[in-house]
Amino acid sequence: MAGLAVSASPAPAPASFRPAAAASRFGPCAQVAGPAANFRTRVCGLRCLIAAKLKFRKTLKRHGWQLRRNLEVRANDKVPDWLEATPLTENIMSRDVQLAYDSGGETSNTCPDTLDSSVIEQSSMHHKLNPSETHPPVLKEDPVLFDDPPESAAPLCIAVIGATGELAKNKVFPALFALYYSGFLPQNVGIFGYSRKTLTDEDLRSMIEANLTCRVDHHENCDEKLNEFLKRTYYIDAGYDNKDGMVKLNSKMSQIEGNCAANRIFYLAVPQEALLDVALSLADSAQTMQGWNRIIIEKPFGFTGLSSHRVTQSLLSRFEEEQIYRIDHLLGKDLIENLTVLRFSNLVFEPLWSRTYIRNVQVIFSEETAAEIQGRYFGNYGIIRDIVHSHILQTIALFAMEPPVSLDGEDIRDEKVKVLRSIRQVNLEDVVLGQLKDTSVKVDRYTKSLTPTYFAAAMYIDNSRWDGVPFLIKTGIGLMENRAEIRIQFRHVPGNIYRERFGHDIDLDTNELILRDQPEEAILLKVNNKVPGLGLQLDASELNLLYRDRYNVELPDSYEHLLLDVLDGDSHLFMRSDEVAAAWNVLTPLIHEIDQNRIAPELYEAGGRGPVNAYYLAAKHGVRLDDEW
Repeated sequence: MAGLAVSASPAPAPASFRPAAAASRFGPCAQVAGPAANFRTRVCGLRCLIAAKLKFRKTLKRHGWQLRRNLEVRANDKVPDWLEATPLTENIMSRDVQLAYDSGGETSNTCPDTLDSSVIEQSSMHHKLNPSETHPPVLKEDPVLFDDPPESAAPLCIAVIGATGELAKNKVFPALFALYYSGFLPQNVGIFGYSRKTLTDEDLRSMIEANLTCRVDHHENCDEKLNEFLKRTYYIDAGYDNKDGMVKLNSKMSQIEGNCAANRIFYLAVPQEALLDVALSLADSAQTMQGWNRIIIEKPFGFTGLSSHRVTQSLLSRFEEEQIYRIDHLLGKDLIENLTVLRFSNLVFEPLWSRTYIRNVQVIFSEETAAEIQGRYFGNYGIIRDIVHSHILQTIALFAMEPPVSLDGEDIRDEKVKVLRSIRQVNLEDVVLGQLKDTSVKVDRYTKSLTPTYFAAAMYIDNSRWDGVPFLIKTGIGLMENRAEIRIQFRHVPGNIYRERFGHDIDLDTNELILRDQPEEAILLKVNNKVPGLGLQLDASELNLLYRDRYNVELPDSYEHLLLDVLDGDSHLFMRSDEVAAAWNVLTPLIHEIDQNRIAPELYEAGGRGPVNAYYLAAKHGVRLDDEW
């Protein structure tokens, strides 16, 4: 013990973290007096250091390679004298943390070489390792923990199943490269393309390269980064048996990972009919046993409530809920993320977010192009299953939910599912169906179908916050513009003394808040003000925040946002199984009624505003439409 006391003897510690100051947290130290005080104080300091090391161990298990960035950023900071470890203390702490790192967890590593020097690029941004934490100095010591692993060892492997499809080529691989360029992926990440086509690694790299470009703010060293990314890309020929194909994939991943344990992400960019065969084969043959596994599933999530339930049960028989990420790229827009930020971080809005002040809410999503008609809309799925089930209902849930306990994904999803379960059954009288009228060859052969390409409905949430407030949703394709926005209309000012100054249209005095993603990102607030000059005439004006004027950055693609969330384990923008079921409970009765009555959708011209009946529906529920604003 004497040797330990000597080797652990610290120089004077900072006032903010002296052993004496820490004694109140480790009770026995505060009562020591006499000759033993110095020794006991030193032991207390060592206990504080060990406690800090345990905290570092827990963080290291969760975030793996992403801690390195924090160390590098703070490398120039002076290490406090009290952390200048002597040989015995240094050996003890190095051994303790190395054992903790080897013991398991999400990023456990079984090789002596641990973390690459360039793979922890964004820890301070995404995991908020605050320099002012109680024990920040611990993250600065033991540089031996971060020796570079062999160049071939990959701490993360990402497999794109269906790598030769349009989704993978045009969206997934470009998003992965953007994350790689920005440093959000390890420098030696392993990227795997999996498909039934007979290709080589070079064939896959050429295919990916043809669709990769650097964003405006990503021009520096673009070619160099691109070559590095392509070198880390490999192809797996799946053949016609996914069981054998997944064995090949697992073997190749293990080879790239070397002796180091690594985490794996599987992006299933496959048709719905192939989903279960791929997912179950993957579960049996391609998961790592020494890290976490996460699978990403594309929408739509089932054809009916029953089929969705069967798919969910099959997935949960092989995967845990926290491993499954049901992705909808429309939820990766800044508009969606801004919903909770605007409401919960601004006192001016939070008290107004209820039936007391809000008159109605409009959720609008329209697409100008009809390029996807043949594949999604005039086929079996239609716009209700493809857009309304996920994007529209998730937007309403995020907008209308109660404040969550925290920003943890599970806390947010707990609140979202409550909203979905509170949505009143939609009456057919409150629904407008439309179908794009087009004379082109591709579309005309599908027009005998009754599958809608336009959907409008008035929905109500039966809870104390939103009782009686109509949520008018409008979504369609082939319309006059690409538009994605949430429009909140507030109630009239009670007893407004300026009412007569607005002329005959009393709705002009209604305040509105618009959160817009398309045609350009903006937050708009409509307020009433006096027109300059003599007399008293009121006018409705706009206070606007245009992103292009305020922020001189190029907004990342939604796939980048969502893939980074998967990497970080942030699940709040992904539907949990009970959310999927709750959304189907809202739509299934309506879909059955439409099918049974063979409701013919109203035809509308391409490039127009959509079915005329949508305007009558809005008027019926007291919603003022303003397409000119």
